Amino acid sequence: MSSLAKFCKISTRLWPQNGVYTYNIAKYSMIRDYKPAQYPTTEEERAKAAEKYNLIKEDYKPIPDDGNGLGDYPELPMVSAEAKDDYYPWDFPEHKRNFNEPMHIWANMLGEDRYYHNPPLRYPMYVYWLTFIGVMGGFVGIFLVCENYKYVQPVVKKQYPSTNKTHYTFESLK
Repeated sequence: MSSLAKFCKISTRLWPQNGVYTYNIAKYSMIRDYKPAQYPTTEEERAKAAEKYNLIKEDYKPIPDDGNGLGDYPELPMVSAEAKDDYYPWDFPEHKRNFNEPMHIWANMLGEDRYYHNPPLRYPMYVYWLTFIGVMGGFVGIFLVCENYKYVQPVVKKQYPSTNKTHYTFESLK
């Protein structure tokens, strides 16, 4: 009975008309303002979307409509925060962005503590390819050379005290 009473107390706290939940629902109900609109099809819609994202009409190009629902969001270059200048006077230096600068669709992935999209390479790319091909070729070469020399554990026939004698025969009880 006490567990039923505890359940009733918990369920009243989680009820949707609870003030905390109502406050949070009202507080975060304007997310639709940040949602991208439909994919622009006319020049007027493109101009309106470019103005919405603070881009000039010539620079605005929407992300191709491939069914993911990205709408009129602009296709921006993928530039990680680490690739941006540390000493530039950013409006938001912790994110390395300026006020009213359009954010990339994957901006949560491009922070300094996350994915670095275009890291500078230590060596030219052909060095990495030659290293990969050399290591894999070495392993394949070792495998092919050693293929003819199989290692097997030598096993002899089980030895009994006398030959051709059966030990421990269990005869049926019939």
